This record gives sequence, structure tokens and C-alpha cells, in this order.
Amino acid sequence: MAIKNLLIRPKAKAARPVYPRAEVTQGGAEATIWLYDIIDEWYGVDPGQLCQEIAAMIGVETIHLRINSPGGDVFGARAIIAALRASGAKVIAHIDGLAASAATFIAVNCDEVRITDGGMFMIHQAATVAAGDAEDLRQVADLLDKVDSTICADYVRKTGQTAEQVAAWMEAETWFTADEAKAAGFVDVIDGAGAAIVDNSCWDFSSCKNAPKALLQPSAAPTALVEKPVLVPEPVVDPVENSVPDDGREAAKRQLVLLNLNC
Repeated sequence: MAIKNLLIRPKAKAARPVYPRAEVTQGGAEATIWLYDIIDEWYGVDPGQLCQEIAAMIGVETIHLRINSPGGDVFGARAIIAALRASGAKVIAHIDGLAASAATFIAVNCDEVRITDGGMFMIHQAATVAAGDAEDLRQVADLLDKVDSTICADYVRKTGQTAEQVAAWMEAETWFTADEAKAAGFVDVIDGAGAAIVDNSCWDFSSCKNAPKALLQPSAAPTALVEKPVLVPEPVVDPVENSVPDDGREAAKRQLVLLNLNC
């Protein structure tokens, strides 16, 4: 069962960037990882592939993890955390725009967390899609409670806040500004804005209870943030388009939407 942030979802594929949305660049004793998309093996950053790339790093002493992500698969995020720890490198998280949902507990598990002035940090309770009888759904609810408790523990360890306070923030779907995130203890340093553009217009935030208005307006100008290298375009493979006959394709797509919603 996928435990994901169901609040923030990708818009139509045509509106989304086609370049690879996670790129590991390495030079000398430092490496940079760009986590600039949903954490999901079909629609964004594939956790398994990223973990393999991290494991392949040789002689890296410092990893800069640059984040602009609405979150995604909880267990995929856990795998990324484990890979970063296993690298033995010092990991510095740089929140270049948005860190939401699963992207936030990746960040707080790094050795240092930095956020750009104007960045946002959002935490909430885990969610999923389930079907079955009453007992099945009770088991799903129990699992979600367990997932929330592990995430809450990460935030408590980083911030020094009480579990009750953190749980209340998660239940309320709390969006922190850079200053608020630093005051609460989620981040260590606020950096000045950079030169390039971070554009979150390909994400649908309309299901969020408390999303900032700027994220709900597709025409709003993107915020100038850190400089990001130009990535080489790469074709996007649709697993349904390439594996299901024409006569069953639409039905299969409807099933995927019901069973595996993304953030």
C-alpha cells in the first residue's frame, strides 16, 4: 500500500517539465543532488534509482541536497534517508522553494537544514487510498497512525518541540514561512535568494486546506531562487500507455487513478 501525500497532485502531463527531476552531480569531495519533484517511481523522482546513485558515490565527504518538492511516497522517502545515512557523508539540505510532506522529513534527517528566504515548509498527516470492509479500513487507519508517529518523532528530534505540539501542527496542515520554520526548529539557517527560477506551477495545491494563495494561482510569477543547471530533456514513459492494449487502456488508467493517487 502506498502511503502518500494526497493533497498535492501533478497537473496534466503536458504542463509538467520533461527533464529529469532528480540529478546527482559530483565533483571532488562534494556532490549535489537535485530533488525537484514528487517522490514517486512513476511520476517524478524514482526513490530506487536515486538510492542507487547515492550508493555509487565514491569519496564524497559532503552532499548538498537541494529540495523543491511537494513530497510523495513515505516509504520511498525513508529509503532515500537510509541511502544518505549509509553514504557516510555530511548531508546539507537546501530548501530552494518548497519542502512539503515527505520532503520535510527527508530534510530534517540531514545534518544541516538551510532554507532560502521566501521558501515554505509544510507538514501534515499521512494519507492513502483504501478499499475493503470495516476491519480492513480499521487496519489502514492504524497503519496511518503508526506512520504519523514515526514522522512526528523525526520532527521532535530535530526541533526539540513536544510531540503534542508537533502532532497538532501535522493535524492542522501547517505551512511555515522560512522565519517560522527556523523559529520552530525545523531549519538551521535562512539563506538569501539566488538568481534562477523555481516554478511550482505544475502542481495542483487546490486540495490543501491552508495552501498560500500564491501557490493556488497558476499565473503567479515564480519566485527567484537558487541557480539550477539546465538538464537534458528525456522522454517520459507512461506505464499504462506501453503495457495495456488500446481497448483496455482507459479502464486501466481509471483504476490507477483510484488505487494509486499521487501528491
